[in-house]
Amino acid sequence: MNPTGHKLIRHLMLWICLASAVAAAQTTTQTSPENKASAPQTAEQSSPEVTSHDEATTFKVNVRLVLVRVVARDAQGHAVGNLRKEDFHLSDNRKPQVITYFSVEQPGTQVARELKTTETPAGENPGSKVPNIPERFIAYLFDDVHLKIQDVLPIRQAADHRLRAMQPTDRAAIFTTSGQGNQDFTDDYAKLHEALLRLQPRPVAGGSGDMQQCPYMSYYMADLIVNQNDAIALQSATSDALQCSGMAAAATTPAELAEAAQSAQVIALAAAQMQLGLGDSETHLVLTSLKDVVRRVSAAPGQRTVVLVSPGFITPRLQYEITDVIDHALRANIIVSTLDARGLYVPPAMADVSQQNVPNINAAPRESLYQIDEASANDDVLASLADSTGGTFFHNSNDLEGGLRKAAETPDYYYVLGFSPQNLKYDGSFHSLTVKLSNPSKLTLQARKGYFAPQHVPNADEEAKKEIEEALFSQEEMHDLPVQLHTQFFKATDQEAKLAVVVHVDVKRLHFRKAEGRNNNNLTIAAALFDRNGTFVTGNEKILEMHLRDTTLERKLERGVTLKSSFDVKPGSYLVRLVVRDTEGQLSAENGAIEIP
Repeated sequence: MNPTGHKLIRHLMLWICLASAVAAAQTTTQTSPENKASAPQTAEQSSPEVTSHDEATTFKVNVRLVLVRVVARDAQGHAVGNLRKEDFHLSDNRKPQVITYFSVEQPGTQVARELKTTETPAGENPGSKVPNIPERFIAYLFDDVHLKIQDVLPIRQAADHRLRAMQPTDRAAIFTTSGQGNQDFTDDYAKLHEALLRLQPRPVAGGSGDMQQCPYMSYYMADLIVNQNDAIALQSATSDALQCSGMAAAATTPAELAEAAQSAQVIALAAAQMQLGLGDSETHLVLTSLKDVVRRVSAAPGQRTVVLVSPGFITPRLQYEITDVIDHALRANIIVSTLDARGLYVPPAMADVSQQNVPNINAAPRESLYQIDEASANDDVLASLADSTGGTFFHNSNDLEGGLRKAAETPDYYYVLGFSPQNLKYDGSFHSLTVKLSNPSKLTLQARKGYFAPQHVPNADEEAKKEIEEALFSQEEMHDLPVQLHTQFFKATDQEAKLAVVVHVDVKRLHFRKAEGRNNNNLTIAAALFDRNGTFVTGNEKILEMHLRDTTLERKLERGVTLKSSFDVKPGSYLVRLVVRDTEGQLSAENGAIEIP
């Protein structure tokens, strides 16, 4: 008999042992008919010792800790990885916090070394190869809502060169903020190239923003006028409206000029309201798209990076949405890098004034200054996203190909600091964060600047489910629990196969809580299947409830517990991801690769 046959028999015997143990445990609580009167059953005696049932998996945001990813760089810009927890000082709203979680992460391609060699189907020789499982996922999100036509061609060419240089274990995806022309993760360069060719500006206004406005009104100015009640900005826009509408030239008396000025102010306010609504729509669309991409990438089992390519934008009244994106990225262990698509940006005051939709320098000189301020402010969000997640912010350079290469790279080292805020109020308020070093030693830090408090107390069950999800959509292996993963497939036809995932748990090495004469612990076993491009195919979750008597634990289950899940699949390469968590919060995560010919 081949090794595979031995393993199958062993698993079958283990399962029989478990079934026998359960049956024996239930039998010992039963009495014969003649003894029923003298030995009545109690609820404790008749309750089963082991039960198992499937559970529908639902995943929600985990808020038990505030996580802060920190990248420390030396004078040459290289990330350093020799700092300790004691070297960091973290403050929340200027109040020092105790760092309760600390880790030094070194992203790398270690997945292939951790993968378990697949077992072979019955009747075949063992030793099938480990499939070429993807290890690094890079999602390029092009902000075609804000991109200008003059930016598209250079960006398209630079991205095309980078995609040609993909490694065999790389997978790339192309997404747009407009949602048009997306290409999910693949290693097929031709598909990625076609997606790049479809890239073009798709502003919410349908291109009308390139027409000369009267008065000139930018999103930045509209925010100043409407949200910040800036009288100088309103005066500048009013002066422009007075001139471009022709009302100033038509006024022949001071009274007519005063009336024209009032009408011009109404026009300026209306233009500000309209531009603010348009700008809010575009910014909200970009942030929603970014969050959707982060969600999509979080389902990819490996090293994950999002590269946002954009000329930048401002986010008035949308700071919560920015923080929400950062929280999702941090908890999913995703790095967000950003690239300013404008390249080496020329200040508007030095640009070609013959182009359309430029400030009226003669009527309102300050409008040109606002445009310069806006150009700088547009980069602030891009910088914040990169700093907060440990990514790279590339800007003010025409080396776009080099910028995309740097943006796709992950730092050699980064630190994750976690803390439980003291006396946290669940009111949704903003908290500023400060991270410093005891001895800076000419090191610079990248870290998030703040977070919003949750608006409700987290639920323990939701916390556990989210912890399982975070481990499931990862490739990190953890070994808190004594778990073994085995895979096996059987081909019914050339195009159909049954993939079995067998999990063995050494029950005697678990930690049980004693209550009412029973040893209690529950196991949640979650299994997920990913294809060769890292796309989630299917998954399931089982709950094993154990309320064991001492005799059962010591004798009947000494060989452990074996559970099996089955998936209907097509031929191809797959990554099996297994996560097991017990009631005590201990967790194990295993990877298994299998190729079905």
